[in-house]
Amino acid sequence: MSAFIDEFPLASGLYYLNHAAVAPWPKRAVDAVRRFAEENARLGASDYPAWLQVELRLRERLQRLLNAPSRSDIALLKNTSEALSFVAFGLDWRAGDQVVISDEEFPSNRIVWEALQPRGVEVIQVNLAGADPEAALLAACGPRTRLLAISAVQYASGLRLDLPRLGAGCRQRGVLLCVDAIQQLGAQPFDVQACDCAFAMADGHKWLLGPEGLAVFYCRADLREQLALHEYGWHMLEHAGDYDRTDWQPARSARRFECGSPNMLGAMALEASLSLLEEVGMQQVGIRLEERMQQLQQGLQSIPGIQLHSPLEPQRRAGILTFSLDGWSNQALFARLREQQVICAQRGAGVRFSPHFYTEPAVIEQTLALLRQMAQG
Repeated sequence: MSAFIDEFPLASGLYYLNHAAVAPWPKRAVDAVRRFAEENARLGASDYPAWLQVELRLRERLQRLLNAPSRSDIALLKNTSEALSFVAFGLDWRAGDQVVISDEEFPSNRIVWEALQPRGVEVIQVNLAGADPEAALLAACGPRTRLLAISAVQYASGLRLDLPRLGAGCRQRGVLLCVDAIQQLGAQPFDVQACDCAFAMADGHKWLLGPEGLAVFYCRADLREQLALHEYGWHMLEHAGDYDRTDWQPARSARRFECGSPNMLGAMALEASLSLLEEVGMQQVGIRLEERMQQLQQGLQSIPGIQLHSPLEPQRRAGILTFSLDGWSNQALFARLREQQVICAQRGAGVRFSPHFYTEPAVIEQTLALLRQMAQG
């Protein structure tokens, strides 16, 4: 595993614990983008077919990462919000339909459903604070519920949900399951078939270690044509390369959701980043990340005045721990940590730490030492 640490030559004295926000790129992604830029400067698009092969490899890597049945189930979009919007404004809603979400969702997975209220769609928010959040979510799914939209891992608390259980419950109730996977994909294994997802989406710039501006959208094959399209262009056509053809139809694959020219620069970076995750293996990524989470949890619990606001059971988390410190406002705590070059985020009830599999244990220990000094005044 030490070989992969070399992929992240972070600046000396920087303690990077912010992968739940924006992750640093691995060296191979930087190299891929550099090569792409230099080639473009020298040759323009002379080797465009080779670029398309990289994009093809990216789709295949994403298919494997999500365990999607087919590469045709994978669309490359701009971000998670765009993918959620394809679902929200593609389904044939009727007045009185309901969408169930949680009360902890990131705005992307709340606003898009609230925007349907002019169509008569009701949004039901479920509190996740109880001992059995899955039971609470499923209990809220009544006869008028069309869709359960939930984050695999909540961005502020770090609560990780039992997606296979939710998928089975939704199937029994005739409800579609839509999973915002941005805080799990790349941190822990994720399987759209085991979860019985109708839809799943995630940006590449967090746990996938890629750039902003490129996301994956999984749409189950039997649902693709049920989503009404609102974006059209040359790239989303079944015969995309036949520019003189006057009769047209949307692509049968998930490419139907990609209206125009691809983000080829982003594809170069993300394909390289995913090659790293594949080399390590997602099972190993999850194991290594959990080791760092356990180290972080135990260290925080040993500091007087620290309050943890995240689940402590390994099966209930991915890579997020949120905490507060007695005598410090969250804003002041966050500001002091940033002054000490601890890169983190202020979220929810406290300050959020989010290491990754490659994070060196020494980085965590040095961060904990800083917090001990702060706790002592």
